Amino acid sequence: MIRQALSHTGLATACLLALASQVTAQSADPAWLDELSAQLAAEKQCAVEYYLNTREGELAGRLTFEARAQCADGRQFDASRTEPASEFTISECGVQVC
Repeated sequence: MIRQALSHTGLATACLLALASQVTAQSADPAWLDELSAQLAAEKQCAVEYYLNTREGELAGRLTFEARAQCADGRQFDASRTEPASEFTISECGVQVC
């Protein structure tokens, strides 16, 4: 009986852990990647295929956003923005830069 109860407890714990791993944190500004994609398209003629190393944080009480974008043509760009700025600072990744 005790062994069966422990087995059920272990199963319940495993299920809870599986569910918890699927929960993701909410973004402070969910549209920031869309804004970055639009800025990259306008300024660098980059059609973003995907993002690498996206990060959101806070620095001195201001929200920060960072990402590396992979363009369809193979180029990569690093971008960052610290609020209240509305534009991202974008730099192209080169062999020695990134």
